[in-house]
Amino acid sequence: MSADVNNSKRRLLVAATSVVGAIGAGFVAVPFVKSWNPSAKALAAGAPVLADISKLEEGQMITVEWRGKPVYILKRTEENLKVLETDTDMLADVNSDASKQPEYCKNSARAYENHAKISVMEGVCTHLGCAPKYVPDLNNPFAGSLGADWKGGFFCPCHGSLYDLSGRVYSSMPAPTNLPIPPHYFKSDTVILIGQDGSNA
Repeated sequence: MSADVNNSKRRLLVAATSVVGAIGAGFVAVPFVKSWNPSAKALAAGAPVLADISKLEEGQMITVEWRGKPVYILKRTEENLKVLETDTDMLADVNSDASKQPEYCKNSARAYENHAKISVMEGVCTHLGCAPKYVPDLNNPFAGSLGADWKGGFFCPCHGSLYDLSGRVYSSMPAPTNLPIPPHYFKSDTVILIGQDGSNA
């Protein structure tokens, strides 16, 4: 009888030890697995972010966050692209020579040639860092003071800087350069990775 009791105790102790060991392994594993995720510091330093543009229609803009900054993703029309190539007399840096953008976006659309309608730019005014407002047409409440020939673009409400639909700044504005364009590439026609270009993918 005492052997049966000892065997029962042994089985109980083995089972209890196994359960405690499994729980302990779980506590050890969770931080280990979590360590595979980017830290808050890494995210702040610029971990890439994905943007889904599958529902973005012409004339619409969405905003995503990268490195703690707003990034504007705008889908332009064919008419917008024509204006960007021809209506350039009032721009300060037409060819973006003094402005920040990847080499593959150094064109009038400041975009990938095979995705010219899609503009990706940081929504931070290059004057003092305010967020410019998207003003697509004269029906926008911000458009009242922009003049009858306004073709659409961005207006900084802090100090009045104006940018076209490629983020190119108008002449004689407080902002010294065009809106920056972050590195990015199209993982597909509807998904953009912001914070990394195709050569680093």
